[in-house]
Amino acid sequence: MLPGIALSSSAREACRAQTPQSHCSLPLISARDLTRTYPGVQALDGLTVDIEPGIIGFVGANGAGKSTFLRILLGLLEPTSGSVTVLGYDVRTQAMELRALVGYMPEHDCLPLDVSGTDFVTHMAQMSGLPFPSARERAAEMLRHVGLHEERYRLIGTYSTGMKQRIKLAQALAHDPRLLLLDEPTNGLDPEGRDEMLSLVERTGREFGIAVVVTSHLLGEIERVCEYLLAIDGGKLQYAGSVSAFTERSRRILVEIDDDVPEFAAQLRAQGVEVEGNGRALRIAFANDDIYDVVRDVAASLSVPISRMEVTRHKLEELFRDQAPEVLHG
Repeated sequence: MLPGIALSSSAREACRAQTPQSHCSLPLISARDLTRTYPGVQALDGLTVDIEPGIIGFVGANGAGKSTFLRILLGLLEPTSGSVTVLGYDVRTQAMELRALVGYMPEHDCLPLDVSGTDFVTHMAQMSGLPFPSARERAAEMLRHVGLHEERYRLIGTYSTGMKQRIKLAQALAHDPRLLLLDEPTNGLDPEGRDEMLSLVERTGREFGIAVVVTSHLLGEIERVCEYLLAIDGGKLQYAGSVSAFTERSRRILVEIDDDVPEFAAQLRAQGVEVEGNGRALRIAFANDDIYDVVRDVAASLSVPISRMEVTRHKLEELFRDQAPEVLHG
């Protein structure tokens, strides 16, 4: 149940009845040698990964296999080979049981325009197994949670893009799932709308105790709200681990010197230090704490004053854009 949101005992029992306790200690998602082949296309290629609960960012270029993976997790698409479990359920043989525990927010606009918000979310909760009274109650609670309580009786066709994204999130939460799969939740939103949606995603994951998988092509969004990063390319796993560990791999020291002395960067490179730039501002790879002594000694030998030195790190956008092969496979 979402803390702070009232839920009747009957609704709570309906939401949680299908959740075996024996599944609680298993990984959130576990894939083994997972492949999916379309005619002439290898969408997933031997994907093996264990993902623990949390807020997980799922990134990859168009055609990398993200959508295929999500459809397999939902039991909507059969793998060509390999296996995958979600919350301990085999997606091949237990898809119906699994769907009662998973909420899905699709990327594309697929909403019924001539239905009110409350009727739609109620219907989706019923589709996930809640009886009508509990579904109606839950719909009201979730529409309030996403900020659509005042607009709940309006037809969805009159909603703005931001409101439509919010009601897609509401229907994904309506049956009190243990896992949310959010496919590009900020799609089509302006900067303010993206900030609001990301705040909702973060609040849902961190405060409400629901595991969340978020796909996005805007890597800054992943860095802002996610704890864990899953990156695939060409259907192959490139990285699976914490966001902080991923960005730590290319930590840099920003060094500014008072004069433009090309020999400063040249001497650092001669000692095997990775340096970006040649002028007064240099970005130096942080291998270990010895780098501070190396920079100090080179500056002293050249009598070059250092005006600034601080540790920085790349944003995720920079890591993928400029250093993906080295960072992801290193």
